[in-house]
Amino acid sequence: MHIEFRHLRTIRAIHQAGGLARAADMLNMTQSALSHQVKGLEDQAGVELFVRRSKPLKLSAAGMRMLRLAERILPEMDALEEEFRGLRSGKSGRLHIAIECHACFEWLFPVLELFRRAWPEVDVDIRAGLAFEALPALQREEVDLVISSDPAPLANVVFNPLFDYHPMFVASAQNPLAQKTMIEAEDFRDQLLITYPVTRDKLDVFTELLTPAKVEPRGTRPVELTAVILMLVGSNRGVSVLPDWVLRDLRSHSDYVTRPLGPKVITKRLYAATREEDATKPFMAHFLKLGRSEPVKLQRIQG
Repeated sequence: MHIEFRHLRTIRAIHQAGGLARAADMLNMTQSALSHQVKGLEDQAGVELFVRRSKPLKLSAAGMRMLRLAERILPEMDALEEEFRGLRSGKSGRLHIAIECHACFEWLFPVLELFRRAWPEVDVDIRAGLAFEALPALQREEVDLVISSDPAPLANVVFNPLFDYHPMFVASAQNPLAQKTMIEAEDFRDQLLITYPVTRDKLDVFTELLTPAKVEPRGTRPVELTAVILMLVGSNRGVSVLPDWVLRDLRSHSDYVTRPLGPKVITKRLYAATREEDATKPFMAHFLKLGRSEPVKLQRIQG
């Protein structure tokens, strides 16, 4: 027996209309064409689907069984068609984000709040890209966007620039380095450096300053949360290097000092890596626009 979606829609329409004429109007077809379709369906089933002597037209026991099937399947098909229409129009889709930096949460959540209001039909999720290889996951379509400061030549991946930032030194106001106006690599030799729990090739303080200068800090202490890092730094338990947007609220805080890294001020750029075919989707383009503008506002607040 070969049942098509149109057969299920026919059963549902006749049940709702109570007759062939009204059902044909609902389905935008002629009554004769509808009668022919019903006869063909009954021939396939080998049973009558309607009690034809009743008015209004009623379904037989077999017809009711098919109606239950229609009422279960057709709403799912209607929802799927609506989802596909949304995808074609760019109103819906999936935006699963992987993040290669802990500190990005500081600006990402405000961006996602604005994005959510503009694109309520887009499925948004966040995965910390520190427990898995984020960029290969992007190529495998397991995630749709990767926040990274390390662009790499990858097939079918484009690194969309977001904004520039400065890695900044932060220490307790009681730390001797608070007297300096700029912090250089040698200043870290007798300091405990508090970092996020990632490899050195993911930490700006190492890639941009310490490793090129071949300088090792007195020790390192990995800490998961930004708030805990700042608590330890404020208690003079160590020093840290964090992006400028994280430190925007500390300039007026008497327990902390923030200083640029030198001798030449370090500037880094953050990117949103996407698959090439996704970068121009309307909702993706809007996210990229927000990702370029909103974090800069946080940096201006700091300044």
